[in-house]
Amino acid sequence: MEFKNLTIEKVRKYLLELGIENFYKEYLKWLKEKDKEINGFIFFTEDLAQKLIEKLKNKNEKLPLWGVPIAIKDNILVKGERCTAASKILENYVATYNATVIEKILEAGGIIVGKTNMDEFAMGSSTENSAYFKTLNPYDKERTPGGSSGGSAAVLGYGLVPLSLGSDTGGSIRQPASFCGVYGLKPTYGVVSRYGLIAMASSLDQIGPISNNLEDLIILFEVIKGKDKKDSTSVNFPQEKIKPKKISKIGLPIEFFENLDPSLKSYILEKIKVLEKYNIKIEEISLKFIKYSIHCYYLLMPAEVSANLARYDGIRYGKRIESDDFWKVYKETRNKFLGKEVKRRIILGTFILSHGYYEAYYLKAQKLRRAIYQDFSEAFKKVDLIISPTSPTLPFKLGEKIENPIEMYLSDIYTIPANLAGIPALNVPFGFLNNLPVGIQIIGDFFDEYSLFEIAKILKKETNGNI
Repeated sequence: MEFKNLTIEKVRKYLLELGIENFYKEYLKWLKEKDKEINGFIFFTEDLAQKLIEKLKNKNEKLPLWGVPIAIKDNILVKGERCTAASKILENYVATYNATVIEKILEAGGIIVGKTNMDEFAMGSSTENSAYFKTLNPYDKERTPGGSSGGSAAVLGYGLVPLSLGSDTGGSIRQPASFCGVYGLKPTYGVVSRYGLIAMASSLDQIGPISNNLEDLIILFEVIKGKDKKDSTSVNFPQEKIKPKKISKIGLPIEFFENLDPSLKSYILEKIKVLEKYNIKIEEISLKFIKYSIHCYYLLMPAEVSANLARYDGIRYGKRIESDDFWKVYKETRNKFLGKEVKRRIILGTFILSHGYYEAYYLKAQKLRRAIYQDFSEAFKKVDLIISPTSPTLPFKLGEKIENPIEMYLSDIYTIPANLAGIPALNVPFGFLNNLPVGIQIIGDFFDEYSLFEIAKILKKETNGNI
C-alpha cells in the first residue's frame, strides 16, 4: 500500500478495499515514522482519529471528506486537543471547543490526524520561530519550508497527507505553499469563519486550504466556506460567483517584477505564455501604491498583535510564573514564555498605538490600506485577474535570515497586498528552478476564487501538472 502523495480519490479507493480501521492502523503508523524526516507535526491526534473512525462507520460514505486524513495548523482549535500556537506560553493549553472550520470538516467526514508546526503565534516566514523545533523543506532539508504555515505546507509537499489547513495574515499559506511545491489558497476575507482561530491580526487573518492536488483543494474550500453566526465578519459566498467569469486578460504588475531575481523572472514570464493559447491576453499593469504595502502592513499588523496578545498574561490560562506579586506574574510570564519575534511585534504595536503616535502611524496606515485596495479595484476594471510571483526568492536556507528581521519580512512582499485588500489569492506550484519549487500567485477581486481555480486548471492541464 502506497501512502505517499495520497489524494481524496486514492484514500476512498483504499478505504473501500481495506476498510477504514485497517487503513488507519497502517497509515497512522507510517505517518508518525515518516514525519520524523521533516518534523512537520507538533503532535498527532491518534485518540481523536480513532473516535472519528468509530463515528464514521455509521455515516454516509458519500460525504465529501469521508475518511480523509487532514492536518491542522496548531493555531486552530480542536476540542479536547492541545493548541499551542507553537508557543511555550500555551504549551499545555487544551481547547474547550472546536473552531467552526473543524466542525465543518467533521460534519464532512474528515479525520484529523495531527496539529502542524508553525512560527509562534503565526509570526514569521520560515517556521524557525516555533518554540519547539524547526520544520524542514521537503525538497531540501537544509532549507526552510516557509511560514508561518510551514508545517501544514511541508506535510503536503512531502506527501504525508492529502489536505491541511493553514492561516494567512500576510502570506502565511501562500509563501510556504510556494516553498513546498503545493497549492495554497487565501480566500476572500470573511468567506471562511475565523471563529476558533487564535488571533494574530484580526482584520488580516484568514483560514485557508492547502493541498498537492487542485481538485482536492477546491473540495476542502467548499466544505469550510460560508457565513458563521459566531464570526460577525464572515459572509456567505455569492452563488453567482461559483461560476468562474470569462477570463480574457491577465495583468502583470510591473512593481512585482522589477526587482525580481532575473532567472526567476524570466522563468515565470516564459512559462505563463501558455495562457495565450486560450486567447488570454497578458499585459503589464501598474499598482502605484503597492510598493508601500509592506510599510503599511508592519504598522497595522503589530498594532493588532499588541491588542490580541494582551490576553496571554499568565492569569487566565496558559503557563505562568508563580508569585504573590501581580505585576511580577504578568511581566515575568510574558518575558519567559513568549519568543523574541512575538515580543518584538508586541513592543512595536504598543508604540504605534501609544498617545501621540496613533494618528501619526496607525491612522495613516489605514488610509494607505484603502489606497492599496483602490489600486486593485482600478486594475480589475482593466484586467480579469493578476499574476505575480508568490515569493521574491526560492526557498532559502535555515538560519539564513532569522537574525535579520527586515530581510525575513521582505519574504512576504508579494503576498501582503492581498491581505491588506481582503481579496483572494492562490499559490500555484509552477515547476522547479535549480531543483527547488517555484510558485506563482494568482490574485482576483472579491469572491473570485473560482476564477483563480479556472486559471490554475488551465496551467495544470497544459503542463500535465508538472511544469
